[in-house]
Amino acid sequence: GFGDLTGAIVSSFIISRALQSGVSRGAVLRMVLNVGIDSLLGAIPFIGDLFDFAFKSNVRNLAIYREALSGDRMPVKDWSFVILVMSILLALIALPLMTMVYVVKLLFFR
Repeated sequence: GFGDLTGAIVSSFIISRALQSGVSRGAVLRMVLNVGIDSLLGAIPFIGDLFDFAFKSNVRNLAIYREALSGDRMPVKDWSFVILVMSILLALIALPLMTMVYVVKLLFFR
C-alpha cells in the first residue's frame, strides 16, 4: 500500500545519497539487498507483517550509511553478507532445477 511506496521512496533516497557520498560498493549492495529482502518477505501475508515489524531496512541502511561515512564500517562484513545472500539465492535456484532433472531421469530414462 501507501506505506510500502513511502518506504521505497525513502530507501531509494538513502541509497542514492550513499552512492553520491562515495560509500563502498559492498555497503551499497548490502543496502540494496536489505531493501530487497524487506520487500520480498514483507509481501507474504501475515508473516510479512511480522517481518516488517522486526526488520527495518531503512533503519539498517541508515546505520550502514553513517558507519561508512565515519570510517567505522568494515567492507569485509558487507561483502560477507552479499556472498551469503547470493549463495542462498543460487541454492534456491539450483535445488529445484536439480530435482527436476532427477525426476525427469526417473520418469523417462529407467
